[in-house]
Amino acid sequence: MSTLLWRSLLRHLLRHPWQLALAVLGIALGVAVVLAVDLANQSARKSFEQSVERVSGRANYRIVGIDGVPQEVYVRLRLERGLRDSAPRVEGYPALADEPGRRVQLLGLDPLAEAPFQRWRPADGEALDLRRLMLEPDAAVFPPDIPGDSLMLIREGLRHRLRAAGRLQGTAAAGLVIVDIATAQRLLGLGERITQIDLILPEDAEGRRQAAELRQWLPAGLRLERSAERNAATAELSAAFRLNLQALSLLALLVGMFLIYNTMTFAVVQRRPLLGMLRALGAERGELFRVVLGEAVALGLAGTVLGALLGVWLGSGLVGLVTRTIDDLYYTLPLRQFHLEPLSLLKAGVLGPTASALAAWWPAREAAASPPATVLSRATLESRRRAAVPRLALLGLGLLAAGGLWLWLSRGLLAGFFGLFLLLAGCALLSPGLPLLLAWALRRVWLWLPPTLRMAGRSLGRHLSRTGVAVAALSVALAASLGVGVMVDSFRGGVEIWLRQLLSADLYLAPVEQDGTALRPEVVAALQRLPEQAGLNLSRHRDIWLDGHLTHFSAVRLTPQGQAGYRLLAGDPVTAWAALVEGDAVLISEPLAYRRRLAPGDRITLDTAAGPRPFTVVGIFHDYGSEHGRILIDLARYQALWQDPAISTASLYAAPGQGVEALRRAVEAGPGRLQALALRSNRDILELSLAIFDRTFTVTRVLRLLVVIVAFVGILSALLALQLERAREFAVLRAVGLLPTELGRLMTAETALLGLCAGLAALPCGLLLAEVLIEVINRRAFGWTLPFQVDPILLVQTVALAVAAAALAGLYPAWRLARTPPAWALRTE
Repeated sequence: MSTLLWRSLLRHLLRHPWQLALAVLGIALGVAVVLAVDLANQSARKSFEQSVERVSGRANYRIVGIDGVPQEVYVRLRLERGLRDSAPRVEGYPALADEPGRRVQLLGLDPLAEAPFQRWRPADGEALDLRRLMLEPDAAVFPPDIPGDSLMLIREGLRHRLRAAGRLQGTAAAGLVIVDIATAQRLLGLGERITQIDLILPEDAEGRRQAAELRQWLPAGLRLERSAERNAATAELSAAFRLNLQALSLLALLVGMFLIYNTMTFAVVQRRPLLGMLRALGAERGELFRVVLGEAVALGLAGTVLGALLGVWLGSGLVGLVTRTIDDLYYTLPLRQFHLEPLSLLKAGVLGPTASALAAWWPAREAAASPPATVLSRATLESRRRAAVPRLALLGLGLLAAGGLWLWLSRGLLAGFFGLFLLLAGCALLSPGLPLLLAWALRRVWLWLPPTLRMAGRSLGRHLSRTGVAVAALSVALAASLGVGVMVDSFRGGVEIWLRQLLSADLYLAPVEQDGTALRPEVVAALQRLPEQAGLNLSRHRDIWLDGHLTHFSAVRLTPQGQAGYRLLAGDPVTAWAALVEGDAVLISEPLAYRRRLAPGDRITLDTAAGPRPFTVVGIFHDYGSEHGRILIDLARYQALWQDPAISTASLYAAPGQGVEALRRAVEAGPGRLQALALRSNRDILELSLAIFDRTFTVTRVLRLLVVIVAFVGILSALLALQLERAREFAVLRAVGLLPTELGRLMTAETALLGLCAGLAALPCGLLLAEVLIEVINRRAFGWTLPFQVDPILLVQTVALAVAAAALAGLYPAWRLARTPPAWALRTE
């Protein structure tokens, strides 16, 4: 009997190739989106690891300082401590003169100390001329992706030509230029300082003892850290961003599961007479269950294979967007390569069939559990579906309540996403009842509707077994798209308000190079003497370690107008700024206060040049500049405690009667001649910041579009199946005089009403999701609060998109049925 079951049931699928193809395409798209995002995330992680590995080699410890490490420390380390497995490193990112938008990773090394670290490998047939590398100031080892024997670098407006003394091997060396320590110091303007000292210490008790002694020996302001810990902390900066992408991609798979459920439900509905006869002939329930579930798994496998191919192609495109966002927001990513990870392919291979089996479990159970007489009755199925609507609605309300309670009680980001999916499931269970509700509402105004619309309204609730799932799938996809859209718009609006308040000065300037280069002292002195300026803000920016995490640190000297740009969420502005100038006090950003559970009056310990020192938190300011937090300290206090006179950026206010352009010309004519400066007005910075914001969410918009495409495929599959199932009904209408154009209008009206149901359902669900994304997910992922801003146009677009998607999905079924002769559709078996 099992062989007969397989042959009879599979023959049905083969007779409906469009239904089969759409089912496979739906799960394929869902798998493809999940796989593409996973491959992009894994590629970004792998690129970061390769970027770190190629400059760290076998080093397991490093010595770093607040502003680099004095070169004499390395000399003493080798002479006094006898640590031969140590090597200096200088690192920077100068631009190519011929391609200003492209930067290379410049690595300065001591060739004589490099043997234990194994940091480089020459290309096949290439020989490294170490003598040239050490003795010639323009010698360098070139990466494999830069052709020719020379390249021109530009830094602070000065050009530096390097000539090849060898070439590296492998794609992992792309963009890496190796020079001697002295050459790197000269090109990067570091004087006699180096970026860090790499060490190889034993991974045993002896190594731990050496590390402890070395920490005691190091001068104040320097620290010994494990390379793996620093790399992990850096990679952690983008963890929340990558997790958000992964959660959004899983939504596409969720919609794909709706499609599989829809397909298998319809396959059961279409074959109810056949299933009833097979049951009457002796087929066991377990056999039917296994066959129907096996069909779903087979569809899942086919969709997974296709989805894997699509996912690899899509992932190769997404990796550029993901790595660019990480580069813009978190840390420099010199390598941006696509890596085909076997683990990602394995996860997709398991996810597709598993999701298909879960989605088909209920249809398979229903096919196996129904008595033969019930299976043979279509009216029984529809009556059961309508009777189940109140129970589904109650279950949906229960899931909404459970999701809300879970979000209220839970704390972590993953727990927040679980609560979000509970809310989505609740909304999905509420959606199937909307066709009945809309049909009831139309009956209230029945007499004022045209006949075609009245006929379409009557059919809304008559085919709930088909339309309910399609409406749920489309409404969930549109709700997710609306929720993410409202969140992005709210985020953008909040960032714009914050920037407009923060950017109070007329002109902002910084060194052209963005690699930590400071303003020269003579430039700062010249800025203070400019008669065209009426106020000067000075800032020193850097990253510091706070309880094992990298945190942005800013030392500032601000005018009263500049201080007003920092809106305090906690603490009195007058007393906070006074305390900042007078003592060991700091202001901290909202994300840092949220993550560390800090409030005004609490104390934090920072590593100064003289050692650890406690500081009192006197205020918490609103900030979107860093999700990992920012600390603000008075510039004079910072310079006294850290022994660091450098200034990173400055901003100027135009004097009365002087415009921004006049101030710009004065800076270019005076301080601008002493150092290459990047000059931007507050409007320029605002536009640039918003452009980076929009670029950051490009990948989010792509994923939103893909989710809607999956939902469109789902509703197309449902409508195609429904119209084919109702071929006899439409043939009767044709036989009694309904014209093909009238039949087309009827079907278009029906599909448009289904789309309207999905769109109306998406509005409250989408706004609820937006509230959760803003108040819970973003708060837990990034630590900041966002305003809730809803653009009415976005709401109209959501409903219009739902109606348009459903209407477009109904065009082909309508065209096909209009061309089908009524006699053919009315023929009996």
